[in-house]
Amino acid sequence: MADLTSVQMTTYRDAVADGIARELRRDPTVVCIGEDIGKAGGVFKTTVGLFEEFGAGRVWDTPISEQAIMGAAMGAAMTGMRPVAEIMFSDFLACCWDYLANEIPKARYMTGGQLTVPLVVRTANGGGLGFGAQHSQSVENWALTVPGLKIAAPSTPSDVVGLMASAIRSDDPVVFFEHKGLFASKGEAAPPGHVVPLGEARVAREGSDVTVVALAATVPLALAAAAELEGDGISLEVIDLRCLVPLDMATVFGSLSKSSRLIVVEENPYQGGWGATVVSIVADEGFEMLDAPIRRVASENVPLPFADALEQRVIPTVDKLVEAVRRLMSY
Repeated sequence: MADLTSVQMTTYRDAVADGIARELRRDPTVVCIGEDIGKAGGVFKTTVGLFEEFGAGRVWDTPISEQAIMGAAMGAAMTGMRPVAEIMFSDFLACCWDYLANEIPKARYMTGGQLTVPLVVRTANGGGLGFGAQHSQSVENWALTVPGLKIAAPSTPSDVVGLMASAIRSDDPVVFFEHKGLFASKGEAAPPGHVVPLGEARVAREGSDVTVVALAATVPLALAAAAELEGDGISLEVIDLRCLVPLDMATVFGSLSKSSRLIVVEENPYQGGWGATVVSIVADEGFEMLDAPIRRVASENVPLPFADALEQRVIPTVDKLVEAVRRLMSY
């Protein structure tokens, strides 16, 4: 039996800085750019210690201009650097959407491969903390609509480090969603040299009755629902997608071959959410595997309220997922 006292633990927040620092040490072309990421250590304290170790030549504080951050990062990437750009809140990707949707993901294609744009766009995503309608959105579905972008969204500290390594080393642009609600959560620290390939989902919990596909903060939510339903004799298998692009549907289908029932739980709005893509692929390629209708648990199509009680009415919760599972099992 493993000695649990020997397992080193860390927070999701500290894992972000750790993952970036490892790549800064490994590759001298890696630089960081963003608002308050230097001496301040980031508004969410996810870049603490980077400025002290690597200095102003590698950690660049910027004015409050998402367009300037993204434009500078694109230029740096096109000329041989590997920038890690921070957009403080994912909602603010809208302020630099032309770069993210029209310029960065298309440069490699439009130059016939003569130019690559190997950059990472880090951003704090998601709700549940009462930050209001303009600072709480889950917008991974925005990026999913843009061909040419890879998308990562880790749920554990170890995956933060492993996916960060793959994202920074990728020759394609990667949007890296860090969930605000997970920053204080703890998990096992990543071992030295830890790398998680982009597009490789993990089975967060094995089960046999229902497959629950989750991402980022909905992974611990799904695990909590699984623990509650276990008392009723219902066994959930929880799949942590880790990435939306590339999308690991093989792991999803492998789970469905056991359970024959699927629920997708996503924090972005139901309308246009990434879960609809997962569901459509299952309907197209795995319909014969299903014994019941597919269900989606997602946020409502309304601006996110500031009041805690109202916000909980809008976003996915353990209770909502538990209810959805019970209805599916009774089909």
